[in-house]
Amino acid sequence: MRIAGFDIGGANTDLAIINFDQNGDMEDIKVDFRYLPMWMKNEELGDYLIDLIGDEINQIDAVGVSMTAELVDAYETKKDGVLDIVKQVQDTFDIPTAYVGLSGMINYSQVCSNPLQVAAANWIATSQIASIMSSDCIMVDVGSTTTDIIPIKNGSECARGRSDLERLGTGELVYSGTLRTNVAALVDKVPYDDGWFRVSSELFAISADVHHVLDNINSEEYSCDTPDGSGKTKKDSMRRISRVLCGDLDILSSSDIEFICDYIYNQQALKISEAIIDVAERNSLNQVITTGLGMNIIASKAAKIAEMDLIGMDEFLTLEECVVAPAVGTALMMGDYLKDIEDKS
Repeated sequence: MRIAGFDIGGANTDLAIINFDQNGDMEDIKVDFRYLPMWMKNEELGDYLIDLIGDEINQIDAVGVSMTAELVDAYETKKDGVLDIVKQVQDTFDIPTAYVGLSGMINYSQVCSNPLQVAAANWIATSQIASIMSSDCIMVDVGSTTTDIIPIKNGSECARGRSDLERLGTGELVYSGTLRTNVAALVDKVPYDDGWFRVSSELFAISADVHHVLDNINSEEYSCDTPDGSGKTKKDSMRRISRVLCGDLDILSSSDIEFICDYIYNQQALKISEAIIDVAERNSLNQVITTGLGMNIIASKAAKIAEMDLIGMDEFLTLEECVVAPAVGTALMMGDYLKDIEDKS
């Protein structure tokens, strides 16, 4: 059986296709993703899903979906977003489908009865993988936009917050990611010229520019739109960073910009480490499992600052699969969901 797991985010839609043998064990995984800004192109979702699967479309037996895109400002409410997304999925696929909810996989009619059960629940899927690796840990998943910090005890996730709003209050969600975070949201001052300079609050540069300047990512990995709509070379990123101080490349040197970026990077990791410590102390946990696009850039650094024992999810998945771990977890949960239905019939 071949199952497609989608994680439909606000900026990126991820795919994992898992081939299960007759015993329900994984034989192989294929992963991919597309940049899809749902705040502008939400009506094109169905076409993107088909495009992601590609030539294997007729070989897919079932589809599982997790999502966070319901929060984009194309939708007046999260309920509206969920209902639009699931309708497009249902209209796109004529095979069994189900959705990751806070209590497991649920079908279309159940989503329609309680849409918020599946709103921003993709961390549920990722935590399933982490719990296989360790029964007592904190999963830290750093994506392009956000960081999930999910406690797992006795083999099950035990997050205190169940919605994004609640998790922002519990430290289990930090709105800081590898690519799309406004630099002005990471720091209010930076070191420059033997002093401290306040930053402009314009959207001049994002975390992708910081990590590009520091060679944490390359131009191809800069997979989101740039703030100024210009290029993705390292020089372009340096120019955008210089504007955060209301400067340009005639005013700030390359070494100035690299020094500033290193400070911003450390501050980003420090803020995430503070949330990790909050979750760790509340749950008496001392081990972190890192995953996501920023697992080796931000998550591991934050875990070390927090003085936690560290394991990368790449000990279980490949690095490429870790980037789309929620999609992998969604496909795994869909496989279990279908098996449960079969066992009950």
